[in-house]
Amino acid sequence: MPQKHTIKTYESYSFYHVFSRGVEKRSIFLDDKDYIRFMQLFDRYLSGIKIESGKNTYPDYSADIELVSFCLMPNHIHLLVRQQENDRSLQAFMSSLMTSYSKYFNKRHKRLGSLFESRYKARDIDDDSYLMHISRYIDMNPRYWRRYRYSSLQYVHGEMPPPWLHNEVITDMFADRHDYINFLVSYEDRKQDLKAIKHMLADT
Repeated sequence: MPQKHTIKTYESYSFYHVFSRGVEKRSIFLDDKDYIRFMQLFDRYLSGIKIESGKNTYPDYSADIELVSFCLMPNHIHLLVRQQENDRSLQAFMSSLMTSYSKYFNKRHKRLGSLFESRYKARDIDDDSYLMHISRYIDMNPRYWRRYRYSSLQYVHGEMPPPWLHNEVITDMFADRHDYINFLVSYEDRKQDLKAIKHMLADT
């Protein structure tokens, strides 16, 4: 039986929520250097600059893939991407990203075997309200999401986004960036209300 959210075909000009976690739910980031390395791979593959290292010339996916938002958690990752005309570019990009990071991680931490649980999973996003919901879910994934260093939200607060990040896709759906932050905060308040109701019901 196919795994849930494992898409076999991809559509051009479409958004996808892509996620993957460590094998046996193990950590895939052990320190700051690991997180930074993963973000450097975004730059390698999405900056639009041809990068060569030794005998390797790395593929450039910037014309085919737009990274809209991301969050790197200790044992899993979330990406929100827009695939352009080439309907095979997401598969190629994720293969390059995950293979490169796995090789780095295994070499640095002296381990063998698969780093990620399985092939990444992806869910297509077919309307704007769902797109905003997924962006909010990704940005608020960390418990202390307001000051989390390894998500795209840091570039909404005022930092200049790198060339490989296209968070304007989401922020342009709001009056301004502050309005988007309010959108996140309003959901945080609702989550607290739902938790309180659940707790009261458990006591009845």
